[in-house]
Amino acid sequence: MLVLSRQRDESIIIGENIVVTIVDIRGDKVRLGIEAPTEVPVHRREVFEAIQRENLRASQLGPKELRGLGPQEPSSSAGHRKG
Repeated sequence: MLVLSRQRDESIIIGENIVVTIVDIRGDKVRLGIEAPTEVPVHRREVFEAIQRENLRASQLGPKELRGLGPQEPSSSAGHRKG
């Protein structure tokens, strides 16, 4: 792990297109500003881990558990006009 010291309003660059800036420091809390392309997901670790857990859980669902989650098939009379 690379460890850097930065002060308020100082930044680090990751790759060519991600900038992390120290926005504020209050006591033991540091506020970061992160500029990244929209295609690069940026999450707090606890959010990322929750997403990973949910994705794993969803990938293990069987057909019975998936029933009713997606678009419903239209019933045979729905969308048909008489006459």
